[in-house]
Amino acid sequence: MSGTDAVADAPTLLEGVDIHKSFGRGRRRHEVLHGCSIRVHEGECVAVIGGSGSGKSTLTRILLGLETPDSGVVRFDGEPIGSPEGLRRLRHTSGVVYQNPFASLDPRWTAYRSVGEPLRLRRARHQRMDTDELAARVSDALRLMALDPSDFLDRYPIDMSGGQAQRVAIARAIVTGPRLLLADEAMSAIDVAARLQILDAFAAVRARDPRMGMLLVSHDLGVVQSIADTIVVLHDGVVVEQGSAAAVLDDPQAPYTRGLVAAATL
Repeated sequence: MSGTDAVADAPTLLEGVDIHKSFGRGRRRHEVLHGCSIRVHEGECVAVIGGSGSGKSTLTRILLGLETPDSGVVRFDGEPIGSPEGLRRLRHTSGVVYQNPFASLDPRWTAYRSVGEPLRLRRARHQRMDTDELAARVSDALRLMALDPSDFLDRYPIDMSGGQAQRVAIARAIVTGPRLLLADEAMSAIDVAARLQILDAFAAVRARDPRMGMLLVSHDLGVVQSIADTIVVLHDGVVVEQGSAAAVLDDPQAPYTRGLVAAATL
C-alpha cells in the first residue's frame, strides 16, 4: 500500500463539507466561499493554496470555529464543531502556528513561559502536572525544534531571530501533543534560510507523532511540495482542484493551478 493510500484509509480527523460564507448585506453582500469541501485524515498534511483573496483565511477561520458558515458543516473527530462538545474537543486537541511569530509571542514572556502556557492552563484544569514535569515538557518541545533549552528557556522574543521565534511558536503549539496542527502562512514572514529550519521542525513534529493531522495554509509551492501529502487549490472561493501533492504539482488539471505551478517554476 502506498503512503497516499494509507492516508486515505486513515480515520478522518477534520472535515468541512459544502461550506458557504458571505459578508455584507443587500447589494454589498459578497460570497467568499462557494461550497468548499476539505478533509484532513489522521497522519495527513493537507495544504491549502491560492492567491490573495482566494478565501484561504476565511476557510481556515471556519475550520477553527472562529467564523460560522452560512451553510455547510465542519466536523472534528466526527463531531460537528457547532456543538459545544465538538468545539471543546477541537480547541483542546489542536495547535495553531501563525504567520508572524513576533506578533503571536508575548514580548514580555520568556520562551519558557510562552511554550509552557498551554501546559499551565491544562494543569489548572486537571491538576495533573507538577512544575518539574512542566519544565521537562517545555525543554523537550524546544529540543524537538533544534533549540537548546539551556540557551532559549530564558530568552525573550526580542533576543531571537525570526526563524528562532517561529520555532518557539511551533514548540508552544505542539507541547500538549495536539491531534491537529494548523500552520497559517507560517513561513511567509521569515527569510529563506530560516524556512529550511521551519520545514525541518515540521518534519520532526510529524515524525514524533505520525498520527497527527496537519493543515498548512501557504502560497509558497516550494514549501508545499516539501511537506504536503494532499493539496487543495482555492480560487475566488471555489475549490478548483485537489489531490495528492505529486499529482497536483506534476500534472495540474485546472487552468488556475497550471498558472500557479508555471509561475513558481519561472
